Amino acid sequence: MVSVSSGDNVDFNTQGKIQQVTILGATGTIGTQTLDVMSQHPERFEVFALTANANVQGLFDLCVKYKPRYAVLLSASAATSLETQLKNAGVVTTVLQGESALCEVASHQDVDVVMAAIVGAAGLHPAMAAAKAGKRILLANKETLVMAGNLFMQAVTDGGATLLPIDSEHNAIFQVMPYQRSRVLADIGVKRILLTASGGPFRNASMEQLQHVTRAQALNHPNWVMGPKITIDSASMMNKGLEVIEAHWLFNASSAQIEVLVHPQSVIHSMVEYNDGSVLAQMGNPDMRTPIAYGLGYPDRLISGVSSLDLLKVGRLDFCAPDQNKFPCLRLAYEALDAGGTAPAILNASNEIAVEAFLADKIGFMDIPALIETVLSKANVEAVTSIAQLVEVDADARRAATHWLNTLACAH
Repeated sequence: MVSVSSGDNVDFNTQGKIQQVTILGATGTIGTQTLDVMSQHPERFEVFALTANANVQGLFDLCVKYKPRYAVLLSASAATSLETQLKNAGVVTTVLQGESALCEVASHQDVDVVMAAIVGAAGLHPAMAAAKAGKRILLANKETLVMAGNLFMQAVTDGGATLLPIDSEHNAIFQVMPYQRSRVLADIGVKRILLTASGGPFRNASMEQLQHVTRAQALNHPNWVMGPKITIDSASMMNKGLEVIEAHWLFNASSAQIEVLVHPQSVIHSMVEYNDGSVLAQMGNPDMRTPIAYGLGYPDRLISGVSSLDLLKVGRLDFCAPDQNKFPCLRLAYEALDAGGTAPAILNASNEIAVEAFLADKIGFMDIPALIETVLSKANVEAVTSIAQLVEVDADARRAATHWLNTLACAH
């Protein structure tokens, strides 16, 4: 097993070469923040390709500003629309369409860096393509590791790729525990990993209040600016559960070695405790441009545009244990990790369906974990053997989740 890059002797010296960057999920929060950091270092980075799901106007605006060689949309009609708009605007960007095009721009021979920021299972195939092609992958897509951790990490090794985690928590761990690969944590003196969690907007809510959470309340995160899906995951603490599974694959840690701490200020982004009693933490303002800049510049430290941390203004740092009765999604993620095999993929697929339904006002907030637990309890967990198998498992879980939703709708 490997953790965060292809080997201990990776040569990160680019000898002044301008790095060509593909951004998968360019119109999302991570994508736009990546472009912001890159714009501060035009001597180091150029935009090779930008991709989006169906956001024609958003991708058009980015293409006009950054003039990538390629732009990719999943929908054929959306791609045609973008192509027409770019032609009329005089922008010379080749427009491609479909999942195969995502894989193409992620693995293109001229690409040096791939920011994998597509939300959900849709990001799996292009991330795998980048790994097999030996790219530097800045991984902001949780679902790739949650669904296919063993297969993806093996692809990173076999392809000679470099994997740098962009989630603020895993990036923090990497900063205080770098260059650890296949060795077990005990052999390198690590006792445990402490993943911090903001607790989201409902950390102080009662069980009764959680039964009546609205979409607007759940989308109002106190600390971070994120896309809607990740924001809801943070509110339910599924986001932290997915990060526990990610940490298992990235750092070769068992579930017992990964502890979640609620830290409302979101100043300490995660910690590593060593056997000698040392606890190393990475701190900073809650701004994703910090881990993005770290990934883009590694091993150099780049200016990110993030303001300095004012500890006097912060004043205090608080911690408490997460309440898994109020936030059962965290418990379900630990259970899926311990079950192994296809269980995390089933967890992820059913969660995506549940979050979509909540955002569409079809179910209540506490129906999210209820749906996931029902699907997991009825699923047949198997050993993971291939991406094709995982795609099928993902589809089966989505069908089971949709059936649960339909049954609930009929009951009402």
